[in-house]
Amino acid sequence: MQLAHRIVGPTAGPLAFLVHGILGSATNLHGLARALTVRHPRWRFLLPDLRGHGDSGSGDPPHTVPACAADLAELAALVGAPQVVVGHSFGGKVALLYARDHAPAALRNVWVLDAPPGAVAETSEHEVTRVIAAARALPAPFASREAVTAHFLAAGFSPAIAGWMTTNVRRSPDGLVWKPDLAVVEALLADYFRHDLWDFLEHPGAAALHVVRAGRSDRWDAAALKRLEGVDARVLPNAGHWVHVDDLEGVVALIGESLD
Repeated sequence: MQLAHRIVGPTAGPLAFLVHGILGSATNLHGLARALTVRHPRWRFLLPDLRGHGDSGSGDPPHTVPACAADLAELAALVGAPQVVVGHSFGGKVALLYARDHAPAALRNVWVLDAPPGAVAETSEHEVTRVIAAARALPAPFASREAVTAHFLAAGFSPAIAGWMTTNVRRSPDGLVWKPDLAVVEALLADYFRHDLWDFLEHPGAAALHVVRAGRSDRWDAAALKRLEGVDARVLPNAGHWVHVDDLEGVVALIGESLD
C-alpha cells in the first residue's frame, strides 16, 4: 500500500527513513528530522505514517510487522531506496525486517531506538495494550482534546501519555475521532510481540545494525541486556523510552555517525 509521508530537508541528496512507533505518526519524529538536517544538510529525511496510523490508510490484511516492512519497500520503489533507516520502538522491528527481507543495495545502516528485538509475552498489563484498551473505552466522537486528556488521566496514565494521545485525533463532521485504526493497531502490536529478530541482529547482512538503548527504559529484561553485549549497542543513560525526546542531542550524534 502507498504510505502517507513527509520529507524534511533538500529536494535531492542521500535519503534516510525515520519510522515511528505504535500509535505514533510522522509527527513524532519531525523534531528529530529537523535536528538532523541542521547537522547534515545534504540529507533528506522521509517520515512515513505506517499502515493504520496518521494519514495512511489501513491497507489489506494481514496486518503484521512484515507487511509494514513491505509497505516501506513499496514506498522506496516510488521515492528511492534509503541509505539509512531509523526505527523507534515498534518501528525498530519494522526497520530490521525491512533490512532482512528487502535489503536494497543502497542500505548501509539501520538504527533501532529502544526496541528490544526479541519476542515478548503479551499481557493486558503491557503499557501500550492498556493505552489501546483505554482508547477503545472512550466513545467517539469526542468533544475536545481536553476530553481525551481527562479520559487518560482518569484511567491512570501519565500526563505525557495523555498529551501524546491528543496527537492521535482528527476532526470529523461530528467531532473529534481517532486517527489510528485501532483494530489494525491491535493486530500489528500482537504480531510485534511474536517476532524474534535476535538472530538477524547477531548475524546481519550487508547493512550495519545499531541498537540504541535508553538507560531509563523499562523495555529490557536481564536476558536481553546480556544478549546486547554481543551486538553494536549504545546506551543513552539519562533517556527514557522516548529517546529522541529525552536526549535529542545524543540520538542525533549517534545517527550522525552514519551520515558524515
